[in-house]
Amino acid sequence: MFSLSLRPLLHCALAALSFATACAAPARLKLGTLAPKGTSYFNSLKTMGDQWRADSGGAVNLTIFAGGAQGGEADMVGMMKLDAMQAAMLTAVGLSEIELGVSGLQNIPMGFHSLEEVDFVAEKLRPLLEERLAAKGFTVLFWTDGGWVRFFTNQPVTTPDDLRKLRLFSWSGFPEQVAIYKSAGFNAIPIETADIVPSLQTKLIDAVPLPPFFAMASQVDTRAPYMLDINWAPLVGALVVRKATWEKIPADVRVKLHAAADVAGREIKAASRREMTDSVAAMEKRGLKVTKLTPAQNLDWQTMCESTYARIRGPVVPADIYDQTMKLLADFRAANPAK
Repeated sequence: MFSLSLRPLLHCALAALSFATACAAPARLKLGTLAPKGTSYFNSLKTMGDQWRADSGGAVNLTIFAGGAQGGEADMVGMMKLDAMQAAMLTAVGLSEIELGVSGLQNIPMGFHSLEEVDFVAEKLRPLLEERLAAKGFTVLFWTDGGWVRFFTNQPVTTPDDLRKLRLFSWSGFPEQVAIYKSAGFNAIPIETADIVPSLQTKLIDAVPLPPFFAMASQVDTRAPYMLDINWAPLVGALVVRKATWEKIPADVRVKLHAAADVAGREIKAASRREMTDSVAAMEKRGLKVTKLTPAQNLDWQTMCESTYARIRGPVVPADIYDQTMKLLADFRAANPAK
């Protein structure tokens, strides 16, 4: 019979063994992201991974494949479905490969007028979108965004007609978006994100919509040294993990891991919105020329975008999500007329 002094040790040993057994399958998680290594996005994910290891007693280990090392977002989603990758931080483009409804947060050009509107709509749609993603086998650990997408071009652009003369990057694997661009008179060229810089260099494309931080990190501005200062769309994203993988982790540990992920998501959003401005200033120092629109010019862009909404509703953004998004925007603007 064990002495009283040994019983606590035995209980600890049995608990550790039980935990290790429960976590055996998900001990090593691979996470993919387009965010380059060394950026604030990557650093927040790395800190999260370190916290996961600590909170799980070393049982959960996260390996991050940054900068699209495992391919584009469609590739990452495909790998997760095959369990070759267990998690990914994806933009709405990649998330739409799983659940098209997420596109309502990003693929309505100039539909959002402020980041406050983005936050409001995202929070209201979050439960529904998370439910739909879960039904398809994915758990959302946090939502975030990369601030506003702006146009970076190799020659000055002020009007929609200026942009129509250029070859415009469009996400590969998203034919509906290409069709909408073409219907509005734009020359959309679908390519992978990893090919943006080489394609600018070879003049396969002349223009690319990107958040300033990503443009600076990948040095897009050195090949497309003009930026149109327009709030085209927010770059919305989320960290998702395979539901089957996540649920193999003991419930009490998942609570801790989710809390660490929530911290990372808030850090990424705060950093991205801060760096949205800081990145433009840094790029201006190395030669970026920023074109600011007058209210009348901005209205021309808004009118052009709104002319595409009937074609976006349904093929690009599911009708129910599109309608909810537009209603929520109307509700927010009615309650906040100054914004």
